[in-house]
Amino acid sequence: MNHFVHPTAIIEEGAQVESPVVIGHFCFVQRGAVIRKGAKLKDGITVWDKVTIGEDVFVGPSAVFTNDLTPRAFERKGPAGWKETHLERGASIGANAVILPVTVGQYAAIAAGAVVTRDVPAHAMVRGNPAHIVGYVCKCKDWGRLVVVGEADCKCEVCGISYPELLETVREFSRKL
Repeated sequence: MNHFVHPTAIIEEGAQVESPVVIGHFCFVQRGAVIRKGAKLKDGITVWDKVTIGEDVFVGPSAVFTNDLTPRAFERKGPAGWKETHLERGASIGANAVILPVTVGQYAAIAAGAVVTRDVPAHAMVRGNPAHIVGYVCKCKDWGRLVVVGEADCKCEVCGISYPELLETVREFSRKL
């Protein structure tokens, strides 16, 4: 990946942006925001103070982050009153998703237009408003669905990567269907 920040993007002094990243047209990164190496931000995204975008995270166009759950125009809280948002390594955020102050786990996938109001576990696929888990996905490029195989394993149905550490989580989710 080559490091690229579009000329229309604004990165405030005090923001932490590691190299390499890709930051698209009309993005704004506020002081106190953190963007780790390998992240890719598509067009029209604002990354506020106290939002951390982890390594290799993809953020689709016009996704929205918030850092204040109770905003008022007449009250200025400042950083002490803002909440943190963390997108962990490899997470993917779809276009126009809204992410409230939560933690999105490693390799989780947020569908386009989802409204994420609570933490999302690693490898979970969520969609809707409010967002809810609809399955678990692999870290592979195809987001293959994770399925229980036999008594002791969980695998991607596309690439075959094994996730024994997610066996009970995927098994429990499958029972609820």
